[in-house]
Amino acid sequence: MLDSTDRKICALLQNNARASSTEVAQAVALSVSAANERIRRLATTGAIAGWRAVLAPDQFDANLCAFALIDLDYDGEAEAVAALCARDEVQELHHISGPHSYLMKLRLADTKALNDFLNNVVKPLPAVSRTETIITLDTAKETSAIAISEGAND
Repeated sequence: MLDSTDRKICALLQNNARASSTEVAQAVALSVSAANERIRRLATTGAIAGWRAVLAPDQFDANLCAFALIDLDYDGEAEAVAALCARDEVQELHHISGPHSYLMKLRLADTKALNDFLNNVVKPLPAVSRTETIITLDTAKETSAIAISEGAND
C-alpha cells in the first residue's frame, strides 16, 4: 500500500525522472537516504514500472500518429496480438469493449508508411477480419502520466 509520501515521490518522478535524490528528499521532507530507500522499494514492488526518456517523434521520423480499430477472430487472436505487440511502430494495443476487438496506437513517418504497415503487417494476420484507421491532425495532449490521488488510507 502506498502512503502519501510514496505518492508524492511517484508524482515528482513521473514529471521529472531526472530529479536528484536531494530534490526528491526535500520535496517530501525526508533524508536523502530515506528517499532513496523509498524509491528503491517503489521500483522493486512495481509501483515505478520503469525509467525512460520521452522522445520527440518529429526527431525520429515518426511524425504521423494514427489509431486503428481492429476486429479479430477468436481463432488466431493470441498470435495476432503477439505479432502486433512485437512491432516498434505499435505504441499501444488495447483490448476494448464495443463493436471492435482492439484499439492500436501507431507512430510512423507518414501515410505511405501507415498504408504499408496496414497492408504488410496487420491485414495479412489470419485473425484480422477488419480495420478502421483514424489519423490525427494535431495532438493537443499526449502523456503517459497517471493521475495520482492522495490516497484514502493515509
